[in-house]
Order: sequence, then C-alpha cells, then structure tokens
Amino acid sequence: MQSYDVVIAGGGMVGMAVACGLQGGGLRIAVLERDEAPAPLSDPTPRLRVSAINAASERLLQHLGVWDAIAQRAAPYHGMDVWDKDSFGHIVFDDDNQGISHLGHIIENQVIHHALWQRVSQLSDVTLVAGASLQQVAFGDNEAFLTLQDGNMMTARLMIAADGAHSWLRDQADIPLSFWDYEHHALVATIRTDEPHHSVARQVFHGDGILAFLPLSDPHLCSIVWSLPPQEAARLQAMPAALFNQHLAVTLDTRLGLCELESERQVFPLMGRFARSFAAHRLALIGDAAHTIHPLAGQGVNLGFMDAAELIGELRRLQRAGKDIGEHLYLRRYERSRKHSAALMLASMQGFRELFAGQNPAKKLFRDIGLTLADKLPGVKQKLVKQAMGLQDLPDWLR
Repeated sequence: MQSYDVVIAGGGMVGMAVACGLQGGGLRIAVLERDEAPAPLSDPTPRLRVSAINAASERLLQHLGVWDAIAQRAAPYHGMDVWDKDSFGHIVFDDDNQGISHLGHIIENQVIHHALWQRVSQLSDVTLVAGASLQQVAFGDNEAFLTLQDGNMMTARLMIAADGAHSWLRDQADIPLSFWDYEHHALVATIRTDEPHHSVARQVFHGDGILAFLPLSDPHLCSIVWSLPPQEAARLQAMPAALFNQHLAVTLDTRLGLCELESERQVFPLMGRFARSFAAHRLALIGDAAHTIHPLAGQGVNLGFMDAAELIGELRRLQRAGKDIGEHLYLRRYERSRKHSAALMLASMQGFRELFAGQNPAKKLFRDIGLTLADKLPGVKQKLVKQAMGLQDLPDWLR
C-alpha cells in the first residue's frame, strides 16, 4: 500500500495546477488520471475547445512555470465588442483605454493541459498515475483509504476531487449538489472569416441565443461558442455547411464578412451546478467538481484556477504550521473563500442570462439602455474590466 499526503483525483487543467503548485512544499502528492498521457501537440490546427484565460489565471500559470510553453499557442485579445442584435444596446472595451497590454488570452484547453502535464511529469515529489480509475474510497479519522480498479491501494491525508462535473469522489462523500438546466446547448466550431478579427472578441445577443466569436492566433480564424435552445442547436449542427456559414454571418451582422466552417460542429448541454460543501473531512472539491457555470463570460476555467490557487496557498500554510491538512476545520477557510466567489459568479451569470433571454420589448429596452449607459458612464467599464481580469480574486501568496 502506497501512502501519500495528497491524492488528486483528476488530471485535468485544474487538478494538474494544484499538483504543480504544491511541489516543493514537503508533501508527497499523487495524481490519478483515467486517461493516458496526452499526445504531443504537433498539429497546428486549432482544437475545438478553448478558454478565455484572464489575468489572474495567467499569473497563476506563470508562477507554476508553464506559461512560456502555453504562450506559444495563446492568442491575446485586445478588445471586446458586445451588442444586442436589431437594437441600439452596445458596449466596447479595449486595452488601450484601460491602460493594460491585453484583456486576456484565448487558448486551446489541450495546450494548457499538455503544458501542465509535461511540468507535473518532471516533478520529483509528484507521482502521476495515468490510466487509473478509483473503485472504492473510505474516509477514516486520520487518512482516506483508496482502492483502484487495478487492485492497487493507497492512503492519503487529503483527497482532492478534481474529477469534473460528474465527480465520483463528491458522490462518494455524499455531498449534496444543487443543479439546474440552462435549457441551452453550446455549439462549438472553428470558423474562418473574410475580414480579420483584429484580436477583438465579439458577442451578440439575439432572440434566445448568444453567439461569441473568440479570436485565435490566425487573424482570420475564430473559435465560436453559440448558446442556443437544444432543438435549435441540433438543427444548426445538422444544417448543410453552406447554409450554416450564411446563417452564422448574418447572426453576427456580417461584422467579419463571410464565414466558413474549418472544423466539425460539436454540441454539448449547459448545466449549472453548485456543491453544497466545497470541503469535508479528508476531502476538498475544486473546479467543475465544485461548480459549473454558463460559458456566457468564459469564466468557468478561471474560477477553477482560482480554486486551485486558494487551495495551494492554504495547504502550504497548514503544512508550514504543522497542522493536519485533511482536517475539515482547517479546510473551511478555503471553502468559505471559494464558495463566496463561485456563488457571486453563478448569481451574476444567471442574472445576466435572464436579462438577455428572449425578445420581451420592455426587457429589451431595459438591457439596451443598461448596455449604453455602461458604455458611456465614466468608470463603469474600468470596473467591469477589473472584475473580468479576476485580480481581486487572487490569494495573498499570488499577489
């Protein structure tokens, strides 16, 4: 039986970030990942799933020593253009007026994951176990006892659930989950446009849909995330490519000229989730295991990375003080901090989505006036940009 201080269930982006951040702190760490090691990213073709990485997550990735590897395929964006279709509501952000070098980066998830995996595999105090699935877990007074499907057994002073929205560990710990269906599916694809995107992210609210064009490194390539009712998402996925391209360009008010599909179209359902507890005895939840939100503002992975940053700081502090890192009493400080941030984000996204859903004339007028005032009133955009950059959410050790 192998004994560790920390066992992280899930070797995705957020779980790997925790492993990187804990190295060198005197803890023995294991990462259990169901999949095998990711293949090298030799193909320059952009992957479908991307994230909008904000300044706070960028700072964490720099601290973990992986940013240089990621930056080679990261596309900084310098502006945002948001509008309500067939109306006057409109707001524009640009980094020049905010006195910053960029608003964020659009990065393929696989690029971030590959860089973190490579980094973790080089760390002497982290054991990376690929192709591993948990079969049983028992939370004892002083440690958790784990059995893998291949029969191997482990103990850990602390388990970290980084195993995604359908977290097996969260279920085993009987942590209740609040969840709701956004009644939207997201259609994602890579699109080539006639006009260059000029490193500006664009988002249009139309009827019961939200279409985002996220600029990639190629000046004529964008990743789209189109949030739609399920039947409409399925219809657009099955639509002939030529007709889809036409429909897409019209929905974007042809701001980037003609559009052309460069990839397949994938569709996945959108659900909101919020765990009632982010920590328990010998267990901490991070990332999608703790919360999932609507991709409206692209903040899901940033929220997860700040979970990772907060937990790294807290576990290092407990270890230095000689405290029991798996004691729920001590983990509650992490839980309070991250539950508050996640609840605020979930509530604001839900409110924002409700405001921009549908074509009710009174609601449409209200949101258009709101967008216009936010665009024109002094100081409002600066606050919105600061919020989106996430720097107020940084734990002390990363400031």
